[in-house]
Amino acid sequence: MRLYDTKAQALRDFTPIVDGKVGLYVCGPTVQSSPHIGHLRSALVYDQLRRWLNFSGYDVTLVRNVTDIDDKVLQNATEHEPWWALAYRMELEFAAGYRALGVLAPTYEPRATASIQQMHAIIQRLIDNGHAYPATDGSADVYFDVRSWPSYGELTRQSIDNMEQAADADPRGKRDPRDFALWKGHKDSEAESASWPSPWGDGRPGWHIECSAMASRYLGENFDIHGGGLDLRFPHHENELAQSTAAGHGFANYWVHNGLVNVNGQKMSKSLGNSVYAADLLAQARPIVVRYYLGQAHYRSTIDYHDNALTEAEAALERIESFLRRADRRLAGTRFAGTGAESIPDEFREAMDDDLGVPQALAVLHDTIRSGNAAIDDDDLRVAAEARGQVWAMSNVLGINPLAPEWEQAGENDSHDVLAALVTRLIDAREHARAGRDFAAADRIRDDLAAAGITVEDTPTGAHWSIDG
Repeated sequence: MRLYDTKAQALRDFTPIVDGKVGLYVCGPTVQSSPHIGHLRSALVYDQLRRWLNFSGYDVTLVRNVTDIDDKVLQNATEHEPWWALAYRMELEFAAGYRALGVLAPTYEPRATASIQQMHAIIQRLIDNGHAYPATDGSADVYFDVRSWPSYGELTRQSIDNMEQAADADPRGKRDPRDFALWKGHKDSEAESASWPSPWGDGRPGWHIECSAMASRYLGENFDIHGGGLDLRFPHHENELAQSTAAGHGFANYWVHNGLVNVNGQKMSKSLGNSVYAADLLAQARPIVVRYYLGQAHYRSTIDYHDNALTEAEAALERIESFLRRADRRLAGTRFAGTGAESIPDEFREAMDDDLGVPQALAVLHDTIRSGNAAIDDDDLRVAAEARGQVWAMSNVLGINPLAPEWEQAGENDSHDVLAALVTRLIDAREHARAGRDFAAADRIRDDLAAAGITVEDTPTGAHWSIDG
């Protein structure tokens, strides 16, 4: 298996630290406001990676943190909703969005506020090693000294002099404008509850130190993979890498970053008013359709969301579901029922092993559906059973098997229920016309359905319909 390592800027063979085990740390949400489409895409990418690693025989420990204390969390709090209540409410929204998409729960999901002591220990080690210092303005701020660490900038291939200034604290207490905050002294304008005692004075952690502390606490000082969105490379991940390695940690062996989501060709941002929130997206289609849409592109690519973005995903899911149901109907009662081994084709495995090549893997999946349907048409039940087993296995690995228990139980969304009810009513009317030998009316109904993109298949067990794709 190969993964693209952002730090090396190259594809690298994946070799875990401990044979058969993988430690994966993913930067989770800052729970300041409701989740949007980008948050869902990022969580889904690492769910795909985790599922493939599991399928490949690895025991994966996935840690996805929750940043529940942060400048923006405090800014968005109100008199009637304290910061900790806002953070928890938003955390529940994120959890619901992940759950709806079938994203597996992480092994550990620590909150930043539960690892304050571990942050203090790293900060003190950095001070002792000469890589951090208390602010010179008498506040309780503590800063990382970027010029003390020669490797600073190695993740994003930048020189210090070309970097933006760190705008995370009062610059008057810094030696260099690019020094970033490890600990932020408490301000009178902030809630008393957003403050913890420390050797340098009451305050709260800086953003970057949180992940260094939680990653090392739950995965050890050297672990396999660190993941997150491309927008986190700088300054967040650059600063994580610097402070952790300066503290003596080996930290992450591989840095993996997922691409972002644009909306109608533009970068999504609150200032443009084009944010697509998770709740709105999930209201437009079945959650499995949203999962297919967000997960069909290569994880490092930028995807563009537009008004009809979910239409093709819906059609693709219908092709998978229609084939599986058709195969099950045709194979039922024959000696081939249940004989197709749930195996992964070599081409699918090769695609997934090559930097998680989901687009190529999906191509193999749909090619198998086409060959499986052709086998059913030719009454070659052995080949049909084999294709059915492969489609089941591939769609399961990707978490998009519409007949899997988790999706069957989730049910359909309202629009799909309405469509099913209308089509079923028309098919019943067609059957009634045929029974009355009104074949002209029966053909007219079938033609109307075909014009709407719906195929009706007459079988010994009755008529069955599917959406053309």
